[in-house]
Amino acid sequence: MIEIDSAEAQGSSVRGEIAIRSGGGDDNGPVPPLSILHVLAPAPFGGLETVVRALAAGHARRGHTVHVATVISPRSDKHPFVAALEAHGVRALAVVVNPRDYRGERAAVRELFQRLRPDVVHTHGFRTDVVVGGVARSERIPLVSTCHGFIEGGWRSRFYQWLQRRALRRFDAVVAVSSSVEKKLRDAGIDRTKLHLVRNSFARTDQAVSRDDARRILGLPAVPVIGWVGRLSAEKGADLALDAFSRVRTDGVYLAMVGEGRDASRLRDRAAGLGIDERVVWTGAVPEVGRLLSAFDVFFLSSRSEGTPMALLEAMAAKVPIVATRVGGVPDVVDETFAWLVDSEDVAGMALALDEVFAQPERARASAEAARIRLAERFGPDQWLSTYEDLYRAVTRDKILS
Repeated sequence: MIEIDSAEAQGSSVRGEIAIRSGGGDDNGPVPPLSILHVLAPAPFGGLETVVRALAAGHARRGHTVHVATVISPRSDKHPFVAALEAHGVRALAVVVNPRDYRGERAAVRELFQRLRPDVVHTHGFRTDVVVGGVARSERIPLVSTCHGFIEGGWRSRFYQWLQRRALRRFDAVVAVSSSVEKKLRDAGIDRTKLHLVRNSFARTDQAVSRDDARRILGLPAVPVIGWVGRLSAEKGADLALDAFSRVRTDGVYLAMVGEGRDASRLRDRAAGLGIDERVVWTGAVPEVGRLLSAFDVFFLSSRSEGTPMALLEAMAAKVPIVATRVGGVPDVVDETFAWLVDSEDVAGMALALDEVFAQPERARASAEAARIRLAERFGPDQWLSTYEDLYRAVTRDKILS
């Protein structure tokens, strides 16, 4: 089954009413707006999805024509990511295909490309990098990918990464969201002239929720709570979070595990085996969870691998003390001034850091305030949006010249 919910295609874009603010103009007049098409196979919630939503909404506010094509399987209800886009003023174009119907997916996106004729196609994630990239090239549309990170795992994950990196060599530009992702792409043979380091940004676009209301929404008890947010899978280190929590010595503390994933059942069994199941709250996936992080006394990131985690930026915005593993793009964002950093897999170190947050409240408050200031100074959206605009214009110009 193939269905493109075009919503009259051109009419489904979002247009801003203010002048274009890209730095890529000249002295001959205003810079013309761009037509930008993002393509991804979204999860219901996640950091990648948050980044795409922020890019699309931000560039639409600057006056560009922005579409987001979502490659999704048939379903009876609205996909949560599509609902989130629409809540932020961005109408999605649904490319509905059965799982693994890659031929149908290529045909559907080719029809979409021919109808919209965007100035640039921007893909996100393994599937669209591999499946959609070739279609954009054959239509001679400039092609950009943002590599949000790699899921480390067994042979299947390694094979998918090989396919993705092979495809990315033929893109006009590849964006890495952290220095560690940039190094992996460089080592994989991506042309350095096409590789760009653009760290994620964050700005509150929805209304933050008070601590009491956030706790009520998440169903948390009136006790100190360590908050963990992410996909319940090996690369996010949910098992490490449980192991570390079982070693925390501070009395009366609970752990909130916010998210869903393939390892949920196994992790619940692990919590029971550790004897901590009565002090672990499993919330499942929560829409717009970033606005609820004020519910936590500590934000805990225990990942084995990361790009630049959006949940970390959201915790900084919420002014919550942070304990995080020193992986991926985390050290690009915070150091020991702004968070407690520990090595991945160091469960004892994680537990010690969590105990220190509760034992040193003044230091915890100071680090959280410093992190909030750093977020505003270093990871605001304006320069981020302009960097992407300039990149889009560069690949568009290069394609015309070639």
